[in-house]
Amino acid sequence: MRNSWKAFLVALAAVGGVAWWLIRSAPARVEVGMVAPDFTATDLATGKVVSLRASYRGTVTLVNIWATWCDPCKQEIPAMDSLYRSLASRGFRIAAVSIDKGSPTSVKKFAAQYGISFDVLHDPSGAIQEIYQTSGVPESFLVDKTGNIVRIAQMAAPWNSPENHRIIEHLLAAPAS
Repeated sequence: MRNSWKAFLVALAAVGGVAWWLIRSAPARVEVGMVAPDFTATDLATGKVVSLRASYRGTVTLVNIWATWCDPCKQEIPAMDSLYRSLASRGFRIAAVSIDKGSPTSVKKFAAQYGISFDVLHDPSGAIQEIYQTSGVPESFLVDKTGNIVRIAQMAAPWNSPENHRIIEHLLAAPAS
């Protein structure tokens, strides 16, 4: 009986140790207030691979993860484009990362059909979904000039609303420190 208790305690300690290791090695949850994780994707306008840190550093950027087959994505694109057109001259950027599999042809066609004026990026591997721990599409992350996430929106958001304009205008006016 005594040996079975020892075996039980050893097994319990081993399970506890593995659980501790898994918790400590898991990536930090992506949330408001943290530095936006870096990612790479292909810019469909140039064909070059870009990253959040290298290409959008020091700007207020809306990182939008979407797909051409997603109906809510189609609904929010016009509001995003309107917001971008009104604030781009002040330094506002949008990095819309399509997770469509395969060739970028359908993504380019979609962007042309919707008259998208902001940056359309392509990540056919979908790695950005894992990096940002998304639960679906669309999902958006508003990043300030210092690279911190200040807002997360799951599903389609009214990006051209007065409230979102105020938030982004406030971020644009802040120093990049």
